[in-house]
Amino acid sequence: MDRQRQSVQVKQVFHLFKGIKRLLSVASFFQPEPDMGLMDWLWEQHQFLMHQCFSLPFAFLFCFLAKRGYLSLTHRYLFVSVGGCVLAGVTMGIYSMLLFTSTFVFILLVCSVDPRCIHAWVFGVQMLWQTFWHLLIQYREYYLREPVSIRLFLAASSLMLLTQRITSVSMDLQEKRVMLPLNASSKREACVMLLPLISYILNFTTLLGGPLCSYSRFVSLMAEISLNPLPNPLSVVFLKLIQVLLLEWVRHGLSYFLKHNTYDPSKSIILYGVLWVWGLAVVLRIQYYSHWKISECLNNAAGFGFWENSSGDSSAWSGLSDGDFWTIEASTRMSEFARRWNATTASWLRRLVYIRCKHFPLFMTFSFSVWWHGLHLGHFVGMMTWAATVKADYHIHRHLCPKHPSTWRKIYTCLSWINTQMIVACIVTAVELRNMSGLRLLSITYIGLFPLFNIILLFLKRNTVY
Repeated sequence: MDRQRQSVQVKQVFHLFKGIKRLLSVASFFQPEPDMGLMDWLWEQHQFLMHQCFSLPFAFLFCFLAKRGYLSLTHRYLFVSVGGCVLAGVTMGIYSMLLFTSTFVFILLVCSVDPRCIHAWVFGVQMLWQTFWHLLIQYREYYLREPVSIRLFLAASSLMLLTQRITSVSMDLQEKRVMLPLNASSKREACVMLLPLISYILNFTTLLGGPLCSYSRFVSLMAEISLNPLPNPLSVVFLKLIQVLLLEWVRHGLSYFLKHNTYDPSKSIILYGVLWVWGLAVVLRIQYYSHWKISECLNNAAGFGFWENSSGDSSAWSGLSDGDFWTIEASTRMSEFARRWNATTASWLRRLVYIRCKHFPLFMTFSFSVWWHGLHLGHFVGMMTWAATVKADYHIHRHLCPKHPSTWRKIYTCLSWINTQMIVACIVTAVELRNMSGLRLLSITYIGLFPLFNIILLFLKRNTVY
């Protein structure tokens, strides 16, 4: 009986890793098929990156025309907003109406609702609209077992970014950081006054991805691009594109190794399983780094993200960034990683939820993140684990970290980095696989013991204090 149960478990594990193998073959950078051309292969495997790359010439054109004075301020706003509409139509097709509907409703609310109540209305309507489409995708994906169009996935992802920008403006209006002159004497003047707002929401440089920029900063960047001469961003964009290629090359090599060296619990040691899941999480994280870097390139090409008080080196173009690979991966604590990972989104969540919550702000912030991401089971487990380990991080390091620089402190830092990497691997695997397959993978390979151990330490420390 035990042998039968063990054989059934081995079969289940085999099918699980077979599914993971298929995931790697779909989501990773692999060799093109003999009958597939290079451009067809690039488009099939890297649609998001290719869309962003195709937008680069238009970003350079905008920067050139604006710097030379060929575009007035109004024409600049028209350029980025029309470019966003065209990009949405090309990439999302009919599903671009999700974004246009949100924009139209938001403008109606801005024109009709008192600024003191605007944020509650905007937040409620926008999140209900976004949640409807997330639940529809889950219904078609899990209940009807129908293939979901990649255009719908892309529209839902862009809708999440649109929620960031819309709620950021609504908070600015409620807190009187931004004042919109809506008492125009004519319809033409009213349209001109609302044009910067529409351009901010549908800006083609941030439509598919990219760092969140505040509305006031966006307006100042648009106004100053022709007043303050910027250095040519061509070399900086080229350098960042090389970094994207290197990241994709590393992801290709690592995913190829994982695909052809699948962990077998009946033959492999436990340590190999832990390292296998860690490698899978690195592959998934590199995908984020590539997307952030290409979005950063697009903003730089349009002339955005340059720090005026810098000396003109390449780091001066990092004013709009969601994070750097080396800085984030060097984090030795979960609290550091949480602040550095997707930095502009982390700042938005802090302002939207954390600062406004009087009770349990950390868990309320991560709970809202589950809602915002789409309410999948893996999202819930991953985000709650993240919140618990960040909470544990504050207590554990306060009591265990050596007070004075010494060899023990270096050893502790190294062990803390390994602990952070393993916890992040668990979170990323659960969130990206989204369903029970990710949770089974974490339990089979025993890597899930790392966050569990941290949470147990949290309860032990709290009980000791009390």
